[in-house]
Amino acid sequence: MKTTTMKTTTMRKLFFAILAAGLLAGCSSEPSKPAASEASKPKAPEAITGSSALYKCYISARGWASDAQPFRAESRVAADSNGHDGKAGEWRVGFASPSLRSTKFYTWANDDISHGVDDTYSPTNSSTQVFNVQFLKTDTDKAFAASQQHGGDALLQAEPNIPVLYVLDWDRQKNELLWHVIYGIDRETAKLRVAVNASTGDFSRVEK
Repeated sequence: MKTTTMKTTTMRKLFFAILAAGLLAGCSSEPSKPAASEASKPKAPEAITGSSALYKCYISARGWASDAQPFRAESRVAADSNGHDGKAGEWRVGFASPSLRSTKFYTWANDDISHGVDDTYSPTNSSTQVFNVQFLKTDTDKAFAASQQHGGDALLQAEPNIPVLYVLDWDRQKNELLWHVIYGIDRETAKLRVAVNASTGDFSRVEK
């Protein structure tokens, strides 16, 4: 009888010893580190259309001056965006404020907006002719499609690596808002330049 009782006591002690060791090991071990979150990873380069970039910059410009109006928008050459779909990874938009007599450029790049310094504004300067954003009804993807039908398609078939740039401004002579679709790295050396009405989406002219 005593032998049985001693065995039972020994088994209980062994059980509690194993249990205590397991609890101690669990408390002393370091918690597993969570995997790196998606938010910590760098964002992939983003490309958007000209109208989208202009309106994003317009919101920021209205914080600078309540009467700010755009006078120019232009895309920039980027290694990750050739402009063939009407999109660009960087856009620069100029605004003018008659009340402040100043202009300011805003730059959109990868969903971030920055701005330059103020410059003097003159309403008689043709290069800073402001326009109402309500005239902008055709985006750059549609402007690109229109320009493709007037020489762009043949050019890209021959030279598929040519970047396409976009410039938006007001044409005083024709009194219309134009997208200038530029096949090349700049306006001066472009292989082709096509003007498309930014209100109607209609082809305007091939520019010399």
